[in-house]
Amino acid sequence: MGIRYNRIENGNKREIVLLKSYPCKYGKCKFCNYIEDNSTDEKEIERVNFETLNEVTGEFKSLEVINSGSVFELPKSTLEKIREVAYKKDITLIYFEIYYGYKNRLSEIREFFKGIDIRFRMGMETFDNDFRINSYGKNFKITEKECEELGKDLYSVCLLICSKGQTREMIEKDLELGLKYFKSITINIFINNGTVVERDEELVKWFVEKYAYLQNDPRVELLIDNKDLGVFEQ
Repeated sequence: MGIRYNRIENGNKREIVLLKSYPCKYGKCKFCNYIEDNSTDEKEIERVNFETLNEVTGEFKSLEVINSGSVFELPKSTLEKIREVAYKKDITLIYFEIYYGYKNRLSEIREFFKGIDIRFRMGMETFDNDFRINSYGKNFKITEKECEELGKDLYSVCLLICSKGQTREMIEKDLELGLKYFKSITINIFINNGTVVERDEELVKWFVEKYAYLQNDPRVELLIDNKDLGVFEQ
């Protein structure tokens, strides 16, 4: 069954929900088995999402919404339910996920949730274009100039680290650029999940020893395990 609702009480306090959505528009990331949670059955999506959103209390005035894709793959009925809950529970801040291809449509979500501070996270995975495209299957290139521009509109990027083929230097560069251009970064240490991407245990050992202090940096969310946020679908 998995867990779809949780409360994050350390650091950036917030409630978090894992919602079902329509299939990810891109859906070709080599490391992702998350899309198995997608559905084309809107009634089933609505049932799961409404039950999950009914658990939100508004305790922290902050809500993170994640799904197996982007906020733009959530049905309108789910978006309306999120908005209803947010207004009713006096939630003033919501985090949503987006894919790179939606970067020019952020104003649509901000307008829909008028009066609420909307912060977007994007899966960058790495700033190394070749590795992102060839090893992770995420088919977009980005320049530092574009990172600077994106940093004005996006709150955060997610970085996927410690997979085979990466180097220490690549990871160090990713951390440097992420913190240079964005207000926050989420670092995901890769966990083997049955996809073609594999975890590099030596990199994990090196990273944890060198960068454990990042857990105390308010700009960083370090996920050593992919269940650290307390929500997951089995």
